[in-house]
Amino acid sequence: MRPAERLFDIIQLLRVSPRPLSAGAIAERLEVSTRTIYRDIAALQASGIPIDGAAGLGYLLGPGYDLPPLMFTAEEFQTIAVALDLVRRTGDQGLQAAAAGVRAKIAAIRPPAHGRVIEAPYYVWTQGATVAPVVCLSEVREAIRARRKLRLHYRDGEGTESWRIVWPLAIAYFADATLIGAWCELRDDYRHFRADRVHGLSVLEDAYPGDCPTLLSGWLALQQRYADSVSRA
Repeated sequence: MRPAERLFDIIQLLRVSPRPLSAGAIAERLEVSTRTIYRDIAALQASGIPIDGAAGLGYLLGPGYDLPPLMFTAEEFQTIAVALDLVRRTGDQGLQAAAAGVRAKIAAIRPPAHGRVIEAPYYVWTQGATVAPVVCLSEVREAIRARRKLRLHYRDGEGTESWRIVWPLAIAYFADATLIGAWCELRDDYRHFRADRVHGLSVLEDAYPGDCPTLLSGWLALQQRYADSVSRA
């Protein structure tokens, strides 16, 4: 780890810690000697970073100080680049457009020392979920945030069509499909709807009732049971 990255990590550790951190604890996290941490703390204090404390007592970051935005290491920039490319596999055109905007902003403000790290050699397989032909997943996300019901025109894998009133809870991204997780009024139970099989969608004025966190936790528990059954198979 380069010294500049270690100084950044020290500030980050102090920023998120609710109590004073000893030099030994910081040294263990960063896998360096305690003497190195003492030297780094002194350098940070000399540069004006408001770090309070002393050897043997622990250190705290003074109130009101925060890190400048987007102070990422080269490896973190590369992680973001890979993650943005993985978004292309979701079939979610709203997220894909947003990812392109994020990439442009990062490319514009990344430090010169990181050079062309965003374009560094890597490859992400782009084949993934089918793009939904009708449904706009940005609308679904907005309905989830506002707790608004959806009216879906759905066609299942056998071609059977139905109209459903659902309470959208989450969007699940799998390798080959994007699913809208919801409570279905027709079935009075949780259901998944493949986004590429939704042939009509409208956001209703009605807010869905009930305790949203409880509904969501029930849906998440259902996903965990499914994942556990797959792992045991």
